[in-house]
Amino acid sequence: MARRCDITGKGVLSGNNVSHANNKTRRRFLPNLQESSLLSDTLGVAIRMRLSTRAIRTVEKNGGIDAFLMGTNNSKLPEAALVVKRQITKAAAKKATA
Repeated sequence: MARRCDITGKGVLSGNNVSHANNKTRRRFLPNLQESSLLSDTLGVAIRMRLSTRAIRTVEKNGGIDAFLMGTNNSKLPEAALVVKRQITKAAAKKATA
């Protein structure tokens, strides 16, 4: 499983450990990913995603996963988030017609 956030696309970065003697050794900066389940009001189920803590805060600030995905442009979302967004829009259209 890739170390990548399902909403923001934040992934692993690389850089150097720099010692006091200015010796440089390569290291990896890992994102703080959490397995999170977010309740979708439109779908009526909990959606399990692997999100960075910053993404969890952003989703909660925007009013939940439905509001966040509907308010975000498709070009800024990774494929995993686009799949969920399509499911939400399809369910919302189905509720509107019924």
